[in-house]
Amino acid sequence: MSLPIELNEMTPDFKESVKEKVPTANFDLCLTCGTCTAGCPASELFDMDPRKLVRMLVLGMDEEVLKTPWAWVCTMCTRCVNACPMKVDIPKLVYNMRNSWPRDKRPKGIRGSCDQHIRAGNAMGVPTDDFIWTVEDVAEEIRESQPQFEDLLVTVDRKGAYMAVNQNSREPVTEPEELGPLWKILHTVKADWTYPSVMWAGENYCLFLADDEGWRYILEEFVSHIDNTLKCPLVVNTE
Repeated sequence: MSLPIELNEMTPDFKESVKEKVPTANFDLCLTCGTCTAGCPASELFDMDPRKLVRMLVLGMDEEVLKTPWAWVCTMCTRCVNACPMKVDIPKLVYNMRNSWPRDKRPKGIRGSCDQHIRAGNAMGVPTDDFIWTVEDVAEEIRESQPQFEDLLVTVDRKGAYMAVNQNSREPVTEPEELGPLWKILHTVKADWTYPSVMWAGENYCLFLADDEGWRYILEEFVSHIDNTLKCPLVVNTE
C-alpha cells in the first residue's frame, strides 16, 4: 500500500524556476476549473491532462512533473491558455519541462529533425542544390502543361522581392506536386515573392525539442539572409 504524499515535505522549486523565465505564467492563479483540459487534444494521454499538471506543479511534485512523458505529446497549441480565465501559461510550462530533459534523452525523431535543420537548413536534410532543382523542375512542368500559367515565375534568392516565403521541407522530397497550388495562388494575385536558400524550411523542430541554441541559430541565419542578402521587407512562413 502506497503512503500518502506529505505536501509539507515538498518545495515547488521547478515552478519558481519557470516563473523566473516566464513571470506572467500565473500558475498560482489556477482555479482548477478544468477549462484547459476540456479542449486539450492530449488530455488523458499518459494519465495526464493540463489541469492535473498545473496542480502537481503548484503542489511541488517536481519529480513527477519533470519525468512525465506527457511533455512530448502536448502540442503546445495554446488552446489551454487561450481558454483559461486566469491565463495560466501551460505551453510555456511544457516548453521548460522539455528543456529540463537531457538532450540525448529527448525524442529521437524530433532531435534528428532539429539537427538536420541546423546542418542542412531544413528538417529533411535536403541539400540546397536539390531543393532549387526540384523547384525549377516542378515550375517548368506547370508552365509546359498548363497554358494559363505559362508565365509562372518561381525563384530562389531573388533579391529585392517583396516577400520571402518559407516552405515545408517535406513537400519537395515526398510531395513535390503539392508545391504548385501555393505558387498558383501567389501568381494569380500577382504577388512579388521568392524562396530563400538559407534555412528555407518553414518548420523548426528545434522549437519543439526545446533546444534554445538550435532554435536561435536557425532564426538568426534565416533573418540575416533575408535582411542582408535578399532585403525582403516581408516574410511569409507557411508553417
